[in-house]
Amino acid sequence: MTKALVTGCAGFIGSHLTQRLLRDGATVIGIDGFLDNYDVAAKLRNLAEIGTHPAFTFHSAMIQANRWEEWLEGVDVVYHLAALPGVRSSWGTAFTDYVSHNILGTQSLLEACLKLPKPPVIVASSSSSVYGTMDGDKTDEQTPLRPISPYGVTKASMEQICQVYVKAFGLPVTMLRYFTVYGPRQRTDMAFHRFFRHLMKGETVSIYGDGQQSRDFTFVTDAVEANILAAQYADPGDIFNIGGDREFKLIDVLNLMGSLLNVSPKITYMADSAGDSKRTSADIRFATGKLGYKPRVALEEGLRLQLADLQAQDKG
Repeated sequence: MTKALVTGCAGFIGSHLTQRLLRDGATVIGIDGFLDNYDVAAKLRNLAEIGTHPAFTFHSAMIQANRWEEWLEGVDVVYHLAALPGVRSSWGTAFTDYVSHNILGTQSLLEACLKLPKPPVIVASSSSSVYGTMDGDKTDEQTPLRPISPYGVTKASMEQICQVYVKAFGLPVTMLRYFTVYGPRQRTDMAFHRFFRHLMKGETVSIYGDGQQSRDFTFVTDAVEANILAAQYADPGDIFNIGGDREFKLIDVLNLMGSLLNVSPKITYMADSAGDSKRTSADIRFATGKLGYKPRVALEEGLRLQLADLQAQDKG
């Protein structure tokens, strides 16, 4: 039986991954802490969704607690999703916290894994944050990294420290660059969650910029599948783009949300937000060829599922 460690297990992607592993028959050790910039109530709901599964052990702690000997005992595979999220909150003095969580926390995990029989370590990165604004056609993994926010700098640095441990010690670390993941349990500060909430209440939706910025959107179960595949088929040091089936303008997504609710969105346009990418578009050929990754949930279906989850929350 596989024993997995999932850092960030109570978060958006982490809770879905934990459930998938448990359904697949794995034993899961989950670690998560509670930070001011992540809705605590949302994390508690996510933990409730996971439930009291006999094969799941939860530790409420920050990874900086460095209880790795306890957490990693007997572990066969590590999924590292814990991070301090948020582009807009990473400026100024907060950058110190981002360095602590995203770079130093990751390095301490890698150091601890050296004491084990080299388990696969699957690390969550961020496409728009490490690539910056993307030009031309689809972006592949060889595209130079040009982060445009302090958060992006920490994610790019996290990837670099992972590569150092691959090259120096042969640690089997794989990095997944997610392209704008959405779906049920999405963080409450993220755009789709906020848009749906405003539309459901008949409120005006505020958009940074002119709404013409575009994204490659990835449904959460597709991101989870990428983690499972990477643990099986990736080689040490591999980096994979994990995206959806096509690129959409933000204004078109908002109108699609409105159609699902039978409302016409009322929109207020605000100034561009520093650190936000204008465009992301994933070239996923490497992940498709090596991992067999293929996005299976189209945007409209994924939005329906996210809306249904929000409506179910309201019904209690």
